[in-house]
Formats: sequence, structure tokens, C-alpha cells
Amino acid sequence: MKSIRMLSATALAAVALSACATKGYVRNQVATGVTTERTERVAADSALGNDLTAVKGEVAGLKTDVAALRTDLTALRTEFGAKITAMENGMKFAFPVTFAFDDATVRDEDRAALDRFVSVVNKYYGGTLITVEGFADPAGSPNYNMDLSKRRAESVASYITQAGVQGVSLRTVGMGEARQVVQGAERDQPGAQANRRVVFVVETKSGEATTASVQ
Repeated sequence: MKSIRMLSATALAAVALSACATKGYVRNQVATGVTTERTERVAADSALGNDLTAVKGEVAGLKTDVAALRTDLTALRTEFGAKITAMENGMKFAFPVTFAFDDATVRDEDRAALDRFVSVVNKYYGGTLITVEGFADPAGSPNYNMDLSKRRAESVASYITQAGVQGVSLRTVGMGEARQVVQGAERDQPGAQANRRVVFVVETKSGEATTASVQ
């Protein structure tokens, strides 16, 4: 009987020890889980903070770029008399850059405006396709005007290439006497010189276009 009681006591002690061990194990597991969860939460919060910091940096950089572009466009307006008009897919720039009658040579007085245009393209329009469209006044035959306008476009494309435009693709096209600024004005008539111009069409990778009209 005594041995039975001793055995029972031993069994109860074993059960008690087992229960304590189980509780200790559970406590350790819970503590480990809480620590792991806390560590993961801190890591996630840190990652989120880094992401937010990165986004804020990108937004700040974008604001800076937009402000710089606005400043450069203002300079085009004030220094070169450019007329800047917002369009659905970009902006239209009208510069007082024109050609002499029956001539395709870039004039010395227009080089500064084209140089600034090159600067703006290099800063904001890398990777674009620029089409240079040339125009003529209505004097002369349509075929001759088409050829003359093509030579004007090629002359300007050559100039901006030498001026350092980079990271873009250039193509030229002659438009003849189409899209006259002053209808019918030719030779030395008032407004005729405005018809003798080029137009830059800047196409972005996304397919949007910014038209820069040099008149």
C-alpha cells in the first residue's frame, strides 16, 4: 500500500513537472512569437518609412524639374519673344525666327533663339523624335516652294545638330506654302517673312507631342 502511495506521488510529481515544463514551453513559444512579430513589424514599419521617404524624394525632384522647366520657358518668352501656348499633349512655342526671301540660310540674329531651343531639348526632351517642318511664302511655283521649304528644314536641322542637340532623332520635311501665317503675303509684303519659317514637332516616347513653332 505504501509503495502504491509512493508510486502515486511519483506519478503526480511527474505530471506536475510535465505541466510546468509544458507551461514553460508555451511561455517561451509565446515570447518568441511576440518577439518575432515585433521584429517583423519594426522591419515593415522601417521599410514603409523608406518607401515614403523615396516617394517624397521623387515628388520633390519632380517639383524641382517642373520649376526648372517653367523658368526656362519664361526665359524663352522674355529673352526671345517666344509665344508659348499650352496644348492638349504639350505646348506650342512661337519664336521670331524667319528666313530671307528665296533663302534657306539660318540668319545670325536667329542663332541665339535656336541655341536656347537646343538647351531646352537637351534638358527635358531626351529620347524624343524631332521633326523639322519647313515653310515658304506663296511666291514661286508650288514645286519650287516645296523644295525651298525642305532646304530650310534641313538647314535648321543641321544648325541645331552642330549646336549640340543630343539624345534625339531628327527628320526633316518640306511643307511648301501650306499653313500660311499671313494668308497670301509674299516677297517683301507685310507678314511675308512670317510665312518663311520652320516648325519643330517634338514627339515623346509615350506618343504625346509638343509642337514648337518657330515663326
